[in-house]
Amino acid sequence: MRQTFFGHGASRGSALGRARVRLPHALEVAEEHIAPEQVESELQRLHAAIDTVRAEMHALRERLHGALAHEVGEFLDLHALLLDDPELLQGLDKLIRSGRYAADYALRLQRDRIAAVFEAMDDAYFRSRVDDIDQVIGRIHAALHRHDGDMQGVAGEILVADNVAPAELAQLQAQGVMAIVTAAGSALSHSAILARSLHLPLVVGAAQALQKINDGDVLTVDGASGTIVVEPNADDLRAHRGRMREHARERKQLHRLRREPTRTLDGIDIKLYANAESRDDVAEAHALGTAGVGLYRTEFLFLQRSELPTEEEQFRAYRDVVLGMTGRSVTIRTLDLGADKADRTGLALRDEPNPALGLRGVRLSLARDGLLETQLRALLRASGYGPLRILVPMVSSREEIKRVRALLDRVAADLRREGHEIADQVPLGAMIEVPAAAIALPSFIGAIDFLSIGTNDLVQYLLAADRNNEALGELYTPLHPAVLRLIRDVIRLARARGKSVAVCGEMAGDPSFAPLLLALGLEEFSLHPATLLELRRAIRGLDLSTLRARAPALLRAGDRQGIEDWLRKAGAAS
Repeated sequence: MRQTFFGHGASRGSALGRARVRLPHALEVAEEHIAPEQVESELQRLHAAIDTVRAEMHALRERLHGALAHEVGEFLDLHALLLDDPELLQGLDKLIRSGRYAADYALRLQRDRIAAVFEAMDDAYFRSRVDDIDQVIGRIHAALHRHDGDMQGVAGEILVADNVAPAELAQLQAQGVMAIVTAAGSALSHSAILARSLHLPLVVGAAQALQKINDGDVLTVDGASGTIVVEPNADDLRAHRGRMREHARERKQLHRLRREPTRTLDGIDIKLYANAESRDDVAEAHALGTAGVGLYRTEFLFLQRSELPTEEEQFRAYRDVVLGMTGRSVTIRTLDLGADKADRTGLALRDEPNPALGLRGVRLSLARDGLLETQLRALLRASGYGPLRILVPMVSSREEIKRVRALLDRVAADLRREGHEIADQVPLGAMIEVPAAAIALPSFIGAIDFLSIGTNDLVQYLLAADRNNEALGELYTPLHPAVLRLIRDVIRLARARGKSVAVCGEMAGDPSFAPLLLALGLEEFSLHPATLLELRRAIRGLDLSTLRARAPALLRAGDRQGIEDWLRKAGAAS
């Protein structure tokens, strides 16, 4: 029987397939004891399952590259650390040895114990980590009962679940999943961002999906409108085929834009840079005709290892990025590591009560002796091979920039004395992602050469709303009057002082926000390569002078609805 459900479109695309329903994970296993002579074999069974999960996560980590490795890798690294956590492993062993519990029930008891500790914490970040505990325990539980062929038959299916973790998405796509429908989730979550990068259709917030959709039902999913049709009729199938044809035409048209300029209808050139963190990303950025790399993340050199990268190792990595862009500008961000990332080097604090507000970014770099100096030496040496800029993350005060500038000048002098060839001038920039930095910008803009606005954290900190907290989905939005005014003020001051400014957060990669950002004065975007051509197409259909003339009306909008109305009118006028 045909039924229609609606959620929120989180990743565009159309899919047709059979439903694979996955109910919310809960270890509802009965209490089960084992005989004394079974203890060792049960321990072996449990540890074999843990080894299986560890190997699966390692294999997935090895298959990931570039920005995808960054997005998924953080979650895989965290889950790998949880798998090796002595409290988890020793607790399981003790439950089986002393309590003579079966492995399934031991998993449930240990999960409940650890979750209770996390849920009792005052900090929302650590309470949210219960989801990671559940995912790791769930993987082990599944491995305990897995038989050959359990994972087959997924190709061509549409996963219907309560939610989906970022670490699962790449694996699901590799297995042939056509689309994903979730009852919960947010279009601004890490999973949604990653799904868009993978071009995997995703609908979130389809509250009735789990209750109304059954295994084997045929579904059509429209990731743009958020529409799910169960047992589609002939009209639905025609509509799906139409969307698929339109998508194919769109991809062909976008491909033709690879070498076209990013120029508005009234002849103004806009610079598009790529966010990257690998040679593959750099090669793709080059092929797309970007102005350069606007944000090169360096965390990948520090994660998944137990020792810090040497100056020579960092130098080679940065040099290769510069060479790969063949003379185009490369902006490399200094280490942005904190306790929210899985770090085995011992740099980040493990027990920070609130990692998002803790020792991360430039704070960590300045607090660890020699850390920033080594990275600056490597960056300056790489500047001898082509245009390179250094970007400092998580800046909140003038003092931080002054300390970095002084260290940069000293390191440059040392390298020249040692006979290294470095650029005469290496621009130093600050990321504006802390509201205090945006407000205090007049006090330190003279000490920097360029700016990059990180909208993901700026919105989160300005609105005091975690973007991964589903309960705050309506509150976390860049379409808030305070966000727009702060961005406008930063851009206006930068232009008045002759400093270039780019936006490098998710806001820059969403073509629907292009009219808004152009109206606020932005002329440089830095974004994931996956959506770069879509943004180029959007900008080529806009008239900059008209948008700038309508900026006062945008800034007078008193709420999200008013800003969305402005965007609709801007889209209709283009």
